[in-house]
Amino acid sequence: MFAVLAPVAVAVGIYLFGAHHTPDYLNGLFGAYGTEAVDLKARLSTVLLGVALIQICLALWMYGRVPGADPAPRPVRLGHRVLGFLALLLSLPIAYHCLTTYGIETTSPRVAIHSFAGCALYGAFVAKVIVVRSRRLPGRLLPVVGGLLVLGVALLWYTAALWAFNGDSVPGFSSG
Repeated sequence: MFAVLAPVAVAVGIYLFGAHHTPDYLNGLFGAYGTEAVDLKARLSTVLLGVALIQICLALWMYGRVPGADPAPRPVRLGHRVLGFLALLLSLPIAYHCLTTYGIETTSPRVAIHSFAGCALYGAFVAKVIVVRSRRLPGRLLPVVGGLLVLGVALLWYTAALWAFNGDSVPGFSSG
């Protein structure tokens, strides 16, 4: 039951904070404000997306899912863990700025999807930690929650970073 409730509680908690927090559009991120902060978040989230893609490649290698590849050496597991921790650390200032500056917004489909995906990302992270540490949950859940994490990062990147890089538009969404 904890394995289901904890991730949901994290996602709902972030949503409730963002929905009831008064946005402060003057917040900065590492000394950058306004469009400079948006550009910085876009660059940071691009690095995060790259790390997430490396993570999925390392996971595939660790579990023998890379055709023609030798078994992953032991340091690959450590590298996967370290990169995962760094990815979490990299995501935190981005998420903090989004939540405190904008909160949860539903002003357009793109913004609503971004807001909800941001909440779900940290729920998926908690789920992955629980699945990794559990000896009771089926092992087949690990690639599912790991995949959800990468999908969440990609969706957040698509609905914000690509939007910023592409002149405030992305395929599939009108401006907003």
